[in-house]
Amino acid sequence: MVHRRRPLAALAALTVGVTGVALAAVPASALTSVTDAQGVVWQIHDAAPPSLDTGSIRVASGSPIQGFGGIFVRVDGLDPADEPRLNGELARGFGLTRTGEASFDTTQSVDLGGVLVTRDIDLDAAGSAARFFDSFTNTTETALTVQVSFGGSLGYGTATNQSLVQSTSSGDSTVDGADSWAVMGTTVANSRPVGVALGSVGSLDGTGNQQRDPFTTPLATTGHEASFYGFVNELTIEPGSSASLARFVHVGTQGAERLTAAATATAALAAAPDLGGLSVAQVCTVANWDLTALPGYDVAACDAAGPLTPPAAAGAPAAVTSVAYDVVGRTIQDLQADMAAGVVTSEEITQAYLDRIAVYDGGPQGFHSYLHVAGDALDQARAADAARVAGETGDLLGIPIALKDLYDTQDMPTTGGTRALEGFQPAQDAFQVARLREAGAVLIGKANLSEFANSGGQSESGWMQTWNALYPSKTSFGSSGGSAVAVAASMATAAMGTQTGVSLYAPTTGASLTTFRGTDGMASGSGVIPLTWYQDYAGPIARTVTDLAYLLNATTGTDPSDPLTIEADARRPADWTASLDAGSLEGKVVGFIPTSFVSSYADDGTGESTRQRLDELVAAGATLKEMPAPPVVPGAPGGSRGMEGWARYIELHDNFPFVDGNAILASDKVLPYNQRSLGTTPRLTPEQVTAWDTYRKTYKAEIATWMDTSGVDVVAYPGFLSDMYNNDAAASQLTSDRASGVLTSNVGLPTVVVPVGTNPHGYTTSLQLVGRAWDDAAVLGMGYALEQEADAQQHTTFAPALAYDPDFADVARDNQFFREITWLADRGISTGWAEADGTATFRPLLPIARDAMAAFLFRLEDPQDYVAPDVSPFSDVAVGDQFYTEISWLASTGISTGWDNGDGTFSFRPLQPIARDAMAAFLYRLADEPALPNPAASPFTDVAPGDAFYGEITWLASTGVSTGWQGNDGTAIYQPLSPVARDAMAAFLYRFDRLDLGVS
Repeated sequence: MVHRRRPLAALAALTVGVTGVALAAVPASALTSVTDAQGVVWQIHDAAPPSLDTGSIRVASGSPIQGFGGIFVRVDGLDPADEPRLNGELARGFGLTRTGEASFDTTQSVDLGGVLVTRDIDLDAAGSAARFFDSFTNTTETALTVQVSFGGSLGYGTATNQSLVQSTSSGDSTVDGADSWAVMGTTVANSRPVGVALGSVGSLDGTGNQQRDPFTTPLATTGHEASFYGFVNELTIEPGSSASLARFVHVGTQGAERLTAAATATAALAAAPDLGGLSVAQVCTVANWDLTALPGYDVAACDAAGPLTPPAAAGAPAAVTSVAYDVVGRTIQDLQADMAAGVVTSEEITQAYLDRIAVYDGGPQGFHSYLHVAGDALDQARAADAARVAGETGDLLGIPIALKDLYDTQDMPTTGGTRALEGFQPAQDAFQVARLREAGAVLIGKANLSEFANSGGQSESGWMQTWNALYPSKTSFGSSGGSAVAVAASMATAAMGTQTGVSLYAPTTGASLTTFRGTDGMASGSGVIPLTWYQDYAGPIARTVTDLAYLLNATTGTDPSDPLTIEADARRPADWTASLDAGSLEGKVVGFIPTSFVSSYADDGTGESTRQRLDELVAAGATLKEMPAPPVVPGAPGGSRGMEGWARYIELHDNFPFVDGNAILASDKVLPYNQRSLGTTPRLTPEQVTAWDTYRKTYKAEIATWMDTSGVDVVAYPGFLSDMYNNDAAASQLTSDRASGVLTSNVGLPTVVVPVGTNPHGYTTSLQLVGRAWDDAAVLGMGYALEQEADAQQHTTFAPALAYDPDFADVARDNQFFREITWLADRGISTGWAEADGTATFRPLLPIARDAMAAFLFRLEDPQDYVAPDVSPFSDVAVGDQFYTEISWLASTGISTGWDNGDGTFSFRPLQPIARDAMAAFLYRLADEPALPNPAASPFTDVAPGDAFYGEITWLASTGVSTGWQGNDGTAIYQPLSPVARDAMAAFLYRFDRLDLGVS
């Protein structure tokens, strides 16, 4: 049965007043913070930047809360075709807006298969408690089951950072249906416990692990995962009805009596839940409290209250694409092969990615990987197609690539993820960007990142926060999360990111992709917004090591504007692909440090399972060797490398809006937790610059000696040491454990990251191979060999291929002019005919009339400022006729003069089919009548010198816009007086359009 949605207007026609006093609206600020009477600061994930919009508590100061109060929602009973993409995931996109000092209201529902979800949050500052009120309205025609898990993380590990159940209403330490409340806390006296009022006894249906699927994974009672609380309720909701859940979170006091005090306060919330400020209709839908047992509430009033009227959900684009070619999971190598074979064009590939970005990236349920999509992406792709037709080749020619929004682009904003740089437009490209353009890449957009690249845990800019492509409740990691997610969700073929600490390898591991961080100086950082000078590295993210090699060929090398790259040309291979040998690990010794595979707090088996993946290296021909811990080089020089990086970057830009790094970091437009007071920290002195250079080179030499002494070729490290965690915490431990001690960034060594499978809970894992300085090509080759052996890349199921929606029902994929007709539709040049069944047809074999020809040319040229005259230039075309503007424009440009009527007027004959010779004249004039000598010998046997339009027709042949027909005797004919069919006109215009791009 199809669960058709009912119109919202049919659900409720009665407005019910809200009890209590409405407070004036308070302007939203980044990640809204509310301070209670105890001085506890509650950070609420509302719609304010970075707009995570889950309603969960990021942190409550002094407590173990790390992303708590969010809801996972699963709707069961839907037809498969109706099941929402994010069913069972962390709900977000409520448009939560602060409406009072401590209140947050939903402004747009979250639509899960016809169930509209809303949540409202009210903080009681005096009682240090928050009420979460979540409502679920069934707009389908069938009863549905809705499972809801409320909770999150209260600490981590198994020691003092762990929060266990300290007390419950039933008197034991296990939370179940017999409980109306529970208190969780650590063993540390100054850590505030957290109490949750769950509902009346018997209302709770179970508990689960809120960091994994809480509906199938039980809540652990011991170990690291015992802190990941999910309190589960199951609701059955009839069509047109609503059900609501009210939960209360209390943050307790500090000190010896904290647990007792928290139990008392939480028990009081459970005994007398405060439902003030809710409408009667809202109260009457509460499903987890026995309303009849609550004093002061008249249940009989519910009959007159009427149903809930949730706000409308945000609209979503149809999950369709106009491109028949499927780009999902394609590599650079795949796309190049298909473009070279004529299977697809760069324009089609780029359009396919743009279609996917429109469906999967934006809106409340999007991945949020892009900050800016290039408005000229299709123009770039057309230029690449023109270059290919003209004989150019190249590994990146026509390949759409995303750029982390730290890379300067002269045609797109560069923000560094901060609103402080909103609107900043560099005058020139970063060095690597310029190299990508030279290679013919399509720069499809600027990827989201953590503001200033500050965070390795999330990618949260001043605009939004990126979600993981494979596990859409999880963090994408940072700071290059947008770059990795764009590739993993097939919204770009590859991307450029940066790494100061973990910002290439963490997002790449989280997305099951590959990346390469070269030796310091292998790639230029000029024109890339800095975090830490010398340690920053700008490099590629891709699906395969082969694709990395293509990108490295284009982007690495000496840059005169970046002194660190002075050795790059002498050290890099002439062709990075030459090192890609499946036998590269044969006979090699791979070192590993056993302790680097052991987490200091997680016990989910990730480190152990990743260590077992070292066997892939053995299978590829390597020998494993345990190593001692690496040496630590003491005496790191002083000074601020951050300010040095800013100074070098700002020197490149005459239009940079801040005088130095101190000023930009102090901007009031910076996210509050990144903002600093205006300081006077200087850049490095020349002596400090030299000292840092010496220190980094010394460190590299020490590591080389350590590796030499151990007799190893590379050292293997794990990607992560724990599961991946939800996207709403603050502590790095609640994103994943990355503390393997990998040497890459702190020393500046070449490292390749390769997916090697999944951990015991199904999350992707990787191995990192780290080599000596300037062993870059060899390290990449060993990564290739590991990749061939492991073949372990994981793929998202949350961004499937879009359904192909043909523009015209009567133009099949195998039509001779399919590409040209589809291009005509994509450019808006032809909309065809709307049929009764809702489809559109093109009628390809129908002759094109002269008025339709005028419309086609007008839309192709798109003259923005043209205004049609009040008097028609043609006697048979009246003002107001269909295509009057377009036909008048043809006359005003001289493209068509029509026929002389002999009385001083001219006629256009709008409904007459256009002949092929007249079409040649139209296009020639549209091209501004290029000067070309008429050939003495005609290219067509049926067009002779001296014929009408001879020059125009031969010009068409010389440009390749028309090839005519080959006759039986092998000669070409043009058929100048024949009418032009609509499919042939599409081909003429497609080829003509490419003349502007240099195609001949």
